[in-house]
Amino acid sequence: MAEWFLEEGIGEHRAIRLEGTRIAEAMVVWPGGLSTGLVEEATLTSRRKGSRRGTATFENGQIALVDRLPKDAVEGAPIRLQILRPALAEAGRAKHAQARPTDAPPRAAPSLAEGLTAAGHAVRIVRIFPDCDWDDLVGDAMDGHVDFTGGTLHFACTPAMTVCDVDGDLPPRDLALAAAKAIGEAVQRLDLRGNLGIDFPTLPAKEDRRAVDSALADELSRWPHERTAMNGFGFVQLISRLERPSLLQRATYHRAAFAARQLLRRAEQLEGAGIVELAAHPSVIAHLSDNWLDKLRRRTGKDVSTRPDPHLAMDAPHAQIVAR
Repeated sequence: MAEWFLEEGIGEHRAIRLEGTRIAEAMVVWPGGLSTGLVEEATLTSRRKGSRRGTATFENGQIALVDRLPKDAVEGAPIRLQILRPALAEAGRAKHAQARPTDAPPRAAPSLAEGLTAAGHAVRIVRIFPDCDWDDLVGDAMDGHVDFTGGTLHFACTPAMTVCDVDGDLPPRDLALAAAKAIGEAVQRLDLRGNLGIDFPTLPAKEDRRAVDSALADELSRWPHERTAMNGFGFVQLISRLERPSLLQRATYHRAAFAARQLLRRAEQLEGAGIVELAAHPSVIAHLSDNWLDKLRRRTGKDVSTRPDPHLAMDAPHAQIVAR
């Protein structure tokens, strides 16, 4: 049974599994909205004749794509739905949440703690994580690359899949084998799910490709997925169940919102007398709602001020205690 540490932060619940002081796995959930596992009444707003698919609108105004509609479901009628996957952002567009009809009683989406417990894990809710490399992990997500000995994994989110390019100065076979270990770590640290395409160095020899396939299988043995064998151009595709956006997707498509939540996390950990000052790029400050700032005041017992600074990078907000 794995032990997970969970921070129920402001606007974000985050969980980690540690190996020593290094994060082996991480998950992030932003509570609210149409989250996986939510069961709620909605209104069927569209359905093509003869199709088992349509769209539904929930009370909060959010829209979900619905599959497996019964024959008697008609537009304008109420329908009880279960969310299978939340909405996902993409470049230039957003994918609606996915849902299916259900007879289950209405219920809120399971919290991150409830989901981990249901999966058989031990969960310890803490105010602050034990000593670990959380800030480094956030940096990897914001930068979109992960360094390893001899090379770098470059990640990018596309409408079709998350892609990973392997780059480095080792001989191709050695680079690919080293990258396999790094990928095994990265998919769990960044909580990558759905379709992942990996562009390894081209390996003409079949025995080299089989060696990389074997190494990748070993590294991903604890991660539920399906996988293609490496083709002659060095490409491998991984497919796993997508239940929430990854840290990489959050940092890519909701960059300011992601940075705002990390700023609040840092502010919660400040000690000493004075006022908590939050300095950040104006787009990050814009995501600090009055509700979140009130929660920060209650959690710290301190007054809070904000200082927009357009000269600060979006991924470099700053929290500090200042004199009254």
